[in-house]
Amino acid sequence: MPPGLTSHAYSPRATGKIVEAGGGLKSFAVAARVLKSLAGITISAQHVRRLTEEVGGELAARRDREVEDYVHHRRVEPGDPIPSGVVVAVDGGRIETRVPTPGKGPGIHEHGWKEDKVACLYALDGPAFGEDPHPQPPRAFTDRKRVDELARDTHAQRGTNPDWPALPASAGEPPPTEPRPVREASESARAWPPPRAERTCVASTRDSDEFGKVAAAEAHARHFYRSARRAFLGDGRRYNWAIRDRWFADFEPIADLVHVLSYLYAAATAVSADVGERWTLYVGWMTACWRGKAGEVASSIRGRAEGKGWSPPDAETPESDWRVAVGRAWTYVGNNAPHMDYPRYRRLGLPVTSAAVESLIKEVNYRVKGTEKFWNHPEGAEAIMQVRAAMLSDDDRLGRFLASRPGSPHRYTRRAAA
Repeated sequence: MPPGLTSHAYSPRATGKIVEAGGGLKSFAVAARVLKSLAGITISAQHVRRLTEEVGGELAARRDREVEDYVHHRRVEPGDPIPSGVVVAVDGGRIETRVPTPGKGPGIHEHGWKEDKVACLYALDGPAFGEDPHPQPPRAFTDRKRVDELARDTHAQRGTNPDWPALPASAGEPPPTEPRPVREASESARAWPPPRAERTCVASTRDSDEFGKVAAAEAHARHFYRSARRAFLGDGRRYNWAIRDRWFADFEPIADLVHVLSYLYAAATAVSADVGERWTLYVGWMTACWRGKAGEVASSIRGRAEGKGWSPPDAETPESDWRVAVGRAWTYVGNNAPHMDYPRYRRLGLPVTSAAVESLIKEVNYRVKGTEKFWNHPEGAEAIMQVRAAMLSDDDRLGRFLASRPGSPHRYTRRAAA
């Protein structure tokens, strides 16, 4: 192989461009076109795929070695400064896969959904507080149209699309008689929520047991376990809390408030057909949760529903039945109440929403999910997710990895003895 070239006969610089295009653009075909028009690299889409998946596979292999070292206590203490506050936020997306079907001959016949998991790990650049820095809910949570869109989007991501009546055109601002938050102007209010410092991320199609190890190894590498303030943010799914209990037991478990609000809005919409009444219910429940009174909210939801003749739905109850939305909200708030002490989290200078990981999921999904996009081989999807996660991390880990690969002019190799 000529000096300075990889096994694909590309220079390290060209390889970096190809891999970044393959992991960053919507498809390998688009990457090939962009590489030709902007970088002068003529390459087929299949070659982009092979090279990108090759690098992704190497990233996955390195990750697996680091995870094994972490799990089996062959750990190297990181040398970076210990951050004063840290967050590990975990969420899941879905990708479409095609799998060979026995008995139907060669080729791909079936498709289905497979969950991918993403963890966003970031340091906090903000203080703790002696008292609640933001006792009133933010204006965003009392804007009708915004809350309606937020709730619909959150339910759609979970695969449930409630048949809610559309808001009237004049429903943007609540009338003066409805509760409205007091705009905070204090210094502490301006310092919360805390700014996000360096972000890194890990992603995988593996199950939650395996993914928990990956997130834990990344947290260890960034000195997160030694931070004074530690938070684990999840959307309330059972496997998220299982990851927290196994690998992040001394992190504050925080239920994402946006998911809470979506359930409250769905319940309020289910128990009242009147727009004004259901909005008043939602604002009251939301404000109580903001103030750490989740137990009272769960009781109020149940009481309001029983007043309408509610009974627990069974497996045969259709999705459109109003009792389904109420049952889900009551169960969700009741189960997650221990993770909804939001005033205390704010005093600790911790976030109460998983907006950072929700945004990251969308960035990952841009590459791995889309109309008519199927992954025929799980290992291919896993490899691309490694490249994508490396690109979305703030520490230039993809660039550093590419610089250390065979063929890089920056990679040190020992000369053989003459």
